[in-house]
Amino acid sequence: MVCLLTSRFDDPESGGLNTANGFLDELRERIPENCRALFVCSDPDSPAVTDMYAGIIRGWFEDAGFSFRKYSVLDGRNGEEAAELVRGSDLIMLGGGHVPTQNRFFRNIGLREIMREYDGIVLGLSAGSMNCADTVYAQPEEPGEAADPGYERFLTGLGLTEVMLLPHYREVKDSMLDGMRLFEDITYPDSIGRTFYAIPDGSYLLSDDGREEIRGEAYRIRDGIITRIASDGDVTALREGG
Repeated sequence: MVCLLTSRFDDPESGGLNTANGFLDELRERIPENCRALFVCSDPDSPAVTDMYAGIIRGWFEDAGFSFRKYSVLDGRNGEEAAELVRGSDLIMLGGGHVPTQNRFFRNIGLREIMREYDGIVLGLSAGSMNCADTVYAQPEEPGEAADPGYERFLTGLGLTEVMLLPHYREVKDSMLDGMRLFEDITYPDSIGRTFYAIPDGSYLLSDDGREEIRGEAYRIRDGIITRIASDGDVTALREGG
């Protein structure tokens, strides 16, 4: 299995797939012609939103020259078909949205177990990338979550990587939530005894046969301390393949 886990697939300036840090080159090298694609939702109960984003993303890929023999959607309308849809796909795209909502859907359809037999390509988008981890850090996002002592910040994910990603770093690093600074007051304390990797749009994690590396700018957050570990254009190995 190959995973490319991003903040976003597109470049807002060009309106097409992002070319930064070799992302589009990686896709062209790995995605077969006339592939069978599966778009997996973030919210199983919002079919109109799911279909809209699935269509937008399909358009980005087709504009870049990719072709699809089949392009399916997995959400609350067909969750019982998850195993069959995964088996019949060369490319699985995990949509972005609210991490706990998507995580709950993944658990309800048994996606972690289903993905153990999958040997294709996985593309993660924001929340979809975060939920690929074995243990997911569900960084508080919506009002009330940071202040709620019952909010679960660590969830069981798909187990496709050990890396806990935090996407959209530049856009959210100065955010406030429930009267607290998202990173300094919430995320840094949550990193005690753990390691998170924050990436801006345009960077991504590549996981291939045990080899894991971050392509592009990246920050490591460990034991309450943030360290810039890479700049745009860099390739940073996190684990060697075997």
